[in-house]
Amino acid sequence: MNDIRVLVVDDSAFMRKMITDMIQTSKGMSVVDTARNGQQALDKIRSLKPDVVTLDVEMPVLDGLSVLREIMNTEPIPVIMLSSLTQHGADATIKSMELGAVDFVSKPSGSISLDIDNVKEELINKIHMAYQANLQKKPAHYQVKNTKQFLYHRNLIAIGVSTGGPKALQILLNQLPQELASPVIVIQHMPASFTKSLARRLNQLSSLTVKEADHGEILKQGTVYIAPGGKQLTVKKVGQTLVINIDLSPTGIKHTPSVDYTYHSLSKLSDFNLINVILTGMGSDGTNGLKQIKQSQPSHYIIAESEETSVIYGMPKSAIENVGADAVLPINKIGEALTELVVQKGES
Repeated sequence: MNDIRVLVVDDSAFMRKMITDMIQTSKGMSVVDTARNGQQALDKIRSLKPDVVTLDVEMPVLDGLSVLREIMNTEPIPVIMLSSLTQHGADATIKSMELGAVDFVSKPSGSISLDIDNVKEELINKIHMAYQANLQKKPAHYQVKNTKQFLYHRNLIAIGVSTGGPKALQILLNQLPQELASPVIVIQHMPASFTKSLARRLNQLSSLTVKEADHGEILKQGTVYIAPGGKQLTVKKVGQTLVINIDLSPTGIKHTPSVDYTYHSLSKLSDFNLINVILTGMGSDGTNGLKQIKQSQPSHYIIAESEETSVIYGMPKSAIENVGADAVLPINKIGEALTELVVQKGES
């Protein structure tokens, strides 16, 4: 297998060198060239045709978002954004995910991070992942394997998602009606500084209310709750209502937030129809939680995103192969399916 050819784009000579050194010393990849501004980046992308681009959000001449938009409008290639941890950096990063960037890496200490080598492992892993990303979406062949009559009158939709999530969530939530007869919780793998920006952006684009979840709040129909980055979200029943619990993650759990961690808490609920959705993402987070829900919940439904529209097919594939799905659907059909499911009336 040939090395993954990476173009490094950053306006700082120090950052270009540091990122180049991290990539060049990593097995299976090499830096084909570097660029110091957006226009130079576009010129080198056209001539060198790299496999993956690392792209700084903030650059002179042509900023990172403008470069990304041009890449995705002409000949899409996988892009990893490098972002500062500022509020502006977080907002721009969420916008870049919406435009089609595969993922992002946060610079630890600003636009020029002397400690950038602290994120070397994350960057290398995400370059490998980006190289596998599906950017050329194909028409999807979808299937509804099982139709079910729910047992209860109340519903809870829970969505697990990772790489490619912000864009997928935008598509899905835009299909849901304002009067949706269910609360929605979203577990998106994302650092602490970014989930608030994600919630704010999705709230602007959706007819539903979208917010970052707060500890102790009662779940309401027609509201989408984004799990805060860096923490874990669980749901418990208090009387006849569902209440959100936010806590620090126990040691040994890879993802914060974790889909499995949330789904395990849902498996203990009673008198609710649980509708679980697994979208694009690397790995298998969500699979173990779905197993527990399937074993303990008499009224549940599982939807997995189809391979054709998943940026990374890891999480949906794992769920389908290890748990089974009642429906396998492209992202543009999942909102419609959810809307139809929540209007069903249970027997109790």
